[in-house]
Amino acid sequence: MTISPEETPRLANDAERAVYQALIEQLKPNDGVIAGQRVTDHLKDHELDFVVAIEGAGIVCVEVKGGLVWHDGANWLQRKGGRDQEIHPVRQVRQACYALRKFIEDDERWTQNRLRWDHVVVFPNAEIGQDFALPECPRWKVVDRDDLPTLVEKLRAVLLDQEQDRPLLTLEGIEQLSTALSGRGLPQRSVLARALANEDAADALTEHQAVILDAIRLLHRVEVRGGAGSGKTFLAMEQARRLAQRGERVALVCYSHGLASFLERVSATWPWKQRPAYVGEFHDLGKKWGAAEGPDESLRNDDTVKWWEQDLPLQMAQLARELEPGHRFDSIVVDEAQDFADAWWDPLLAALKDDETGGIYVFSDEGQRVFDRHGSPPVPLVPLILDHNLRNTRQIANAFQPLVDHPMRFLGGEGPAVTFVPCSRDEAMGVGDDQVDELLESGWRPEDVALLTTGSRHPEQIERQRAGHREYWDSFWDAAQVFYGHVLGFKGLERRAVVLVVNDESKFERSRERLYVGLSRARDQLVVCGDPDFIRDVGGPELASRLNIT
Repeated sequence: MTISPEETPRLANDAERAVYQALIEQLKPNDGVIAGQRVTDHLKDHELDFVVAIEGAGIVCVEVKGGLVWHDGANWLQRKGGRDQEIHPVRQVRQACYALRKFIEDDERWTQNRLRWDHVVVFPNAEIGQDFALPECPRWKVVDRDDLPTLVEKLRAVLLDQEQDRPLLTLEGIEQLSTALSGRGLPQRSVLARALANEDAADALTEHQAVILDAIRLLHRVEVRGGAGSGKTFLAMEQARRLAQRGERVALVCYSHGLASFLERVSATWPWKQRPAYVGEFHDLGKKWGAAEGPDESLRNDDTVKWWEQDLPLQMAQLARELEPGHRFDSIVVDEAQDFADAWWDPLLAALKDDETGGIYVFSDEGQRVFDRHGSPPVPLVPLILDHNLRNTRQIANAFQPLVDHPMRFLGGEGPAVTFVPCSRDEAMGVGDDQVDELLESGWRPEDVALLTTGSRHPEQIERQRAGHREYWDSFWDAAQVFYGHVLGFKGLERRAVVLVVNDESKFERSRERLYVGLSRARDQLVVCGDPDFIRDVGGPELASRLNIT
């Protein structure tokens, strides 16, 4: 048997071919030979002509020197190309053998301890007298042309005649030798490596898309619309940064806790002169002006909804009109603007230094209008449409395309197909947990993975939210944890791998939008768990087809 990586190894000359042929003919089925094995240590780069593994004996490293070879009493010499050259076959094979032995024994998969190792030199064209001996090379460590017919027998004898009490090489040892020679700790084709490569490409495309901001430099009232993955949030942040760099007092505003946390963390890394004067939630801006705290927003009823969506904006509008000039804004940038109610725009416009020329830059996606609000800025805006998906893999973007209100070009990288796991609504949470485990086992890190629900929250999310909104969103940045969230709070955010648990109790007016948000949050790998009939009913037959729902 040969353990060479090639069925017919590349051999340097006729002498090596003769030795290899002898080995193949004489070795037993469980024995192994590898030709041209290279090994490097701190001393030098070595190359062994042959490594021979003999079951029931040990491992022999073989150096072959063809042509006319002799010893002049001081050095080995070889006639080559019509010239006599000094060679060092014994030292060469001895050092290489020790280097290889150390490499093998340093491998954690090698469990054989110190076996019988040795080295020999083979001169297939020379005749060496039986009385030959050198201090470093006795005759029994030399194989000449007359010894070739019994080559393996001589190699076996070299190993078995050792007086050390060392174990003999077993078939398991030969297999471990082959495994060790294949290398260890090798860089693997991994999900993370592919994801990072895709992100690099997406980042480059997104930065290139910033030329849009150059085009609107002289415009002060603009709405940029685009589907999920089109780079809206990047453009919103970049616009706020550029305006601040030009000396403007800027507010970068959104609705959700999660997106605000993201915007705050990213902008905090910018140089001081590029940071907006305010970054965060719309409602927190009102509190900054002195508005009342109000009821707990999570306890949603008619009274709390009225407070947050009507009473507080009225307070904010009045407070904005009373702001000193130094506390007003030259420009306001709004991300995920489709979340804003009509009443929310009044305080923002009132907070501008100049209500006629002050900048209003709005970034929105009508397909992600998941809240029962239908607000729009009460001022004319120049519309721009983003029709490229840059952030999702082509497989993910293609899957949710039926839910986008305009055609998108898929410019993202390649990734695995979207996985759909059919299950009932009641089973979906448990199935989702199992899918998270599978993603982690496949190579994703906890920080790469999120489990999102469309209906009731995951118990882990409920537990983390007990500590408060800020503490809960801090867990989004915790590299040691999988993130658990709801699609309503995850708009504008993303994870490399997402398990979407579709667990709505029933179809309602905004089910389609929730599904769209959930399907578009994964950048590289998406797993969907839910009732096939429900998803077909909400998303339509084209979506069902792209998710391979039959």
